[in-house]
Amino acid sequence: MKKVVLFLLVYGLLLSCNQKITNKDISKLNGYWEIEKVLKSDGDKKEYKINEAIDYIEIKNNKGFRKKVYPQFDGKYLVNDLKEEISITDSSGIFFINYNTNYSKWKERIVAIKDSSFTVINDAKLEYHYKKQIPFSLK
Repeated sequence: MKKVVLFLLVYGLLLSCNQKITNKDISKLNGYWEIEKVLKSDGDKKEYKINEAIDYIEIKNNKGFRKKVYPQFDGKYLVNDLKEEISITDSSGIFFINYNTNYSKWKERIVAIKDSSFTVINDAKLEYHYKKQIPFSLK
């Protein structure tokens, strides 16, 4: 009986730690983002100290795109024509980013969104932590 109560208590604590995402939070995804770290389901972690490529996300009415941009020393970005079409879907209060390219389709569940960070998890149980990219210039 003690194990059941302990399990329920721990399970309840884990559930309460998840952020309740709303439609209003989705607009916070707009902007420039860099991967801070990736957590694997086995506990391994990869940290990104420097990112050569930054993700630019633009969403309006739950549709938009994500593309890779490359920061330059003058504060500008190199950009190409490649982009991933994205849409946001809500499945009973759980939000997903759905990606679509000419070559593939996939989705990631949004775990948390803040003004300066967001976290998603994919079907392979990889958890991506993004932070807002801070512009810089050596001018």
